[in-house]
Amino acid sequence: MPGDMMDSAAPTLTSDRSRFNVPTRLRAFVRRSEFALIGVAVLIGGLAGAFVALIRWTVDLLHHLLFGTSLYSGSLSGLAKLDSPLLALVPALGGLFLGVTGLAIRKWRPRRPIDPIEANALQGGRMSLIDSILITAQTVVSSGVGGSVGLEAGFTQIGSGFASVIGAALKLRRSDMRTLVGCGAAGAIGAAFGAPLTGAFYAFELIVGTYTPFGLAPIVTASISGVLVVRALGIKETFISHLAPIAGITQSDLAALFMLALFCSSVGIGIMRAVTFVEFLFKRSRLPVFLQPAIGGLVLGGLALLTPKVLSSGHGALFALFDSADGGLLGLSIIVLLKSIASAVSIGSGFRGGLFFASLFLGAMIGKAFAMMLPLLAPAIVPDASVYATVGMSALAVAIIGGPLTMSFLALETTGDLQVVIMVLIASTIVSVIVRQTFGYSFATWRMHLRGESIRSAQDISWMRALTVARMMKTDVSTVMSDQTIAEFMEEFPLGSTQWVVAVDSAGRYAGLMSVTDAHLSVSNGEDPQVPIEKLLRYQEDVLLPSMNIKDAAEVFERSESEALAVLGDRLHRRVVGMLTEAHVLRRYTEELEKARRELTGEKWLGEA
Repeated sequence: MPGDMMDSAAPTLTSDRSRFNVPTRLRAFVRRSEFALIGVAVLIGGLAGAFVALIRWTVDLLHHLLFGTSLYSGSLSGLAKLDSPLLALVPALGGLFLGVTGLAIRKWRPRRPIDPIEANALQGGRMSLIDSILITAQTVVSSGVGGSVGLEAGFTQIGSGFASVIGAALKLRRSDMRTLVGCGAAGAIGAAFGAPLTGAFYAFELIVGTYTPFGLAPIVTASISGVLVVRALGIKETFISHLAPIAGITQSDLAALFMLALFCSSVGIGIMRAVTFVEFLFKRSRLPVFLQPAIGGLVLGGLALLTPKVLSSGHGALFALFDSADGGLLGLSIIVLLKSIASAVSIGSGFRGGLFFASLFLGAMIGKAFAMMLPLLAPAIVPDASVYATVGMSALAVAIIGGPLTMSFLALETTGDLQVVIMVLIASTIVSVIVRQTFGYSFATWRMHLRGESIRSAQDISWMRALTVARMMKTDVSTVMSDQTIAEFMEEFPLGSTQWVVAVDSAGRYAGLMSVTDAHLSVSNGEDPQVPIEKLLRYQEDVLLPSMNIKDAAEVFERSESEALAVLGDRLHRRVVGMLTEAHVLRRYTEELEKARRELTGEKWLGEA
């Protein structure tokens, strides 16, 4: 897609934030005081809420201008049909615009932008403001021309992007930067749904990667701030008013809802793989990249002629679903299929956006269809369709987006029904475990996996990548020739002098490790002291490379069961450049974990200026 087309190089963050000049005293005050950091979080949450309002107004305006919906009161996906068949060409023209502008953006900024999850996992919360603005603008255009994508990705990108810039201007610590990025996302999601707890736990589970007592106050206040700002700007959040089922859950419903959770797990994985499959088809087609969104738009326009419910994020269609008692089983099933295809084609062809609201929409329809089908299979069960729709909505969102607590709090804040929330939590937990064990990724981390990244959450692993073998190894390594006799080796290295010695061949290539203890014991056990030590060498193929990080090194040590390993410049020339012990690796790993623990618990604030 236009933004994701910038994959050719690793992300290098620009110095957008260097333009901000913050007084030294203010920077010191925020770094020193937790109350000051909370104040900054309130500001960030308010900004995120204002951006949410602006984005919504802009998208509504585009829908009004391009499709003729009622300004700021209509919904594109809520239309019964398009006013004219020619309107089906709007997504294609919009896709062409995205493709051409994406081509220009790649030439201007060739390095791939990063989202808040990747920023917090690998960059210590540092993001480019320019890239965030561009991504948000592409998301607005994608949804505005009818692309079947959600706006939540744009909301969190712009909120977190500004939070990162503010944190960098204040020269905050790494952990504080990550917290502020979470504040930007919390304010955006809280404002988008009018649900502060949902926004806060979205940040904890998806953006920060873990719940932290220290991060609780700033993230929650940022989310509340975002909600208050959108309300002050006159945006009436209708999501809550439409999701208010009256629970009537029986013992029979428990088994049925369990089956619904299993089905949503499969659908979620299928949708994520469908996006990848569409991308694969476009790559195999060899169409110019800038034309691919236009082709995807043509497919989307064709689907819109069948039903406009496939267009845009789907707010209007979801609300119509909850308000209406009609819509037969076959009709709902067709809409689920068409919306799934539309979302996969939109994102796979190059429209910018996410699957957050699409997963809510699809899950709700699946839940309602499931409730309609249940009496046909078990006539004794009389299900509450609203309960099944709410559970299905949450379950599918967990399968695709992740965040079981986030979706549980969304159900709590939108229904106020504790019974429903308990069922949502149970279903979300089941889905989360199934998807994690069978697939292993959320939609965002799956996309990163396809780009070659190994991260599976926003937990900070950048220290792990920065702590390489080259930084930890000992370079003053004792070496011997592999054809040296055991007697000569024992004379040069008596017991207690050292533990391991690197052996090299006549060409200076690594031959293996020689244990001083093994050499002395071999003679005691009857070995001929004139035999070359080559016979006693160990770990000839178990070696480390300078570029390996601490996690890779630990895995090699575990596999080889060695106490020490040689470090080679490369596997081809096998030149020894150092040695590393397992004890040192474990010590450094423990030190970094302890440092991370202190940051999570807020101990850094104690006695620190």
